[in-house]
Amino acid sequence: MNRTWTTLIGAAELRAMLADGATPVIADCSFDLMDTEAGERAWREGHIAGSHYLHLDRDLSGPKTGRNGRHPLPERSVFSATLGRLGVSPATQVIVVDRQGGTYAARLWWMLRWMGHEAVAVLDGGLQAWTAAGGNVDSSEPPPRTAAPYPDRQPLAAVTSAEALAAQLGRVKLVDARAGERFRGEVEPLDKAAGHIPGALNRFFKDNLAADGRFKPAGTLRGEYLALLGGDAAARTVHQCGSGVTACHNLLAMEHAGLAGSRLYPGSWSEWSSDPSRPIARG
Repeated sequence: MNRTWTTLIGAAELRAMLADGATPVIADCSFDLMDTEAGERAWREGHIAGSHYLHLDRDLSGPKTGRNGRHPLPERSVFSATLGRLGVSPATQVIVVDRQGGTYAARLWWMLRWMGHEAVAVLDGGLQAWTAAGGNVDSSEPPPRTAAPYPDRQPLAAVTSAEALAAQLGRVKLVDARAGERFRGEVEPLDKAAGHIPGALNRFFKDNLAADGRFKPAGTLRGEYLALLGGDAAARTVHQCGSGVTACHNLLAMEHAGLAGSRLYPGSWSEWSSDPSRPIARG
């Protein structure tokens, strides 16, 4: 029986899957916030054969209003059509890759779970791990794969809104995935105000990775998150970051560690700080 991959997959396991004749949909989400076309350029220069490119701004985000964050979620119906264009059905194994340690791949992983899709995994170590394991890359366009729009299914990932979060401050464990200097309010290169949501804990998403760029072992991640949360249940945890992207890295790490059930605040700091009436903490 073929295994279903739901959190991370290693490069060797992906090579074995493809050698056995499996036909997963492979999506490349490489991106750079400071050069928003760099990821697609890199994909065109070389990618896992057959992989499709999905752009964070165009494909994994919806329209911005100035009050809903820098990377608001698209409408579910719009994203279901995107998945259909890739050939994704509920039975499809999806593998997501990037060149940034899973930073952007985790966003698509979470969004597929938000759509009710379980069989999705991030390639641990990204394209770098793939090539180090002897995997080939090419620059050809993938053949068209079309299907009906992805059906409306019960989400496997939960969200919370700014309003709901404001009412729950102090009663949930809020985890901020940004770098420490941004969390503390010492610098703010992207959003309207510096600081963090009052009561938030800081877990820089890159702390999920070992020195080789792969995720730390599940047991190590479990211990680190249990210590961070003080033993609280994952179901009482809400994740956020700057715009709802790197927070998904922490969600993936917790899920891989067996700590399922936490939620995402998609608007994150970019939405929260856009309203001057919302409280801000620093330090």
